Amino acid sequence: MDEMKRPKECLIAVIGDEDTVTGFLLAGVGQRDQRGNSNFLVVDQNTKRAKISNAFKEFTTRNDVSIVLVTQDVATDIRKEIDEHDAVIPTVLEIPSKAVKYDKSKDAIVRRVYRLLGKDLDEEVHKEKMKAAGRM
Repeated sequence: MDEMKRPKECLIAVIGDEDTVTGFLLAGVGQRDQRGNSNFLVVDQNTKRAKISNAFKEFTTRNDVSIVLVTQDVATDIRKEIDEHDAVIPTVLEIPSKAVKYDKSKDAIVRRVYRLLGKDLDEEVHKEKMKAAGRM
C-alpha cells in the first residue's frame, strides 16, 4: 500500500476471543463506519475459518489500518495467511489470549527475527524448556 494514501490517523484491528476484543474496545480501539464495517472480529468456537480468514484479508488490505492484532490461538487457524503477509504496514502481531498461553515458537514475527539473525528458534525454545525443567 502506498504510504501517501494512508490517512494520518490509522486504526488498530483486533481478531480474537470475546474477552480480548472487548478489552481493546474498552480501551478505545473499536470503530464502525457508516456502512457497518468494523475493525474487529470476535471469534468463538462456532466461528468458521473462512470468516476469520476474510476478516484478516479485509483488515490487511484496508488503507486505514496500521496494526492487526490476532490472538495466538486464532492465528493458528489462519497461519498460512499470516505467514504470507509480508507487508510492513499493516503490521500483524500475535498476542496472548485468555485461554491459551503464548508460545513464541508459533509467532510469525519472532520466527522471522530468528531467521534474520541466523538462529534456530526451535532449538532456543527447547533449551528454555530444558532450563525451566532444571535439566541444564
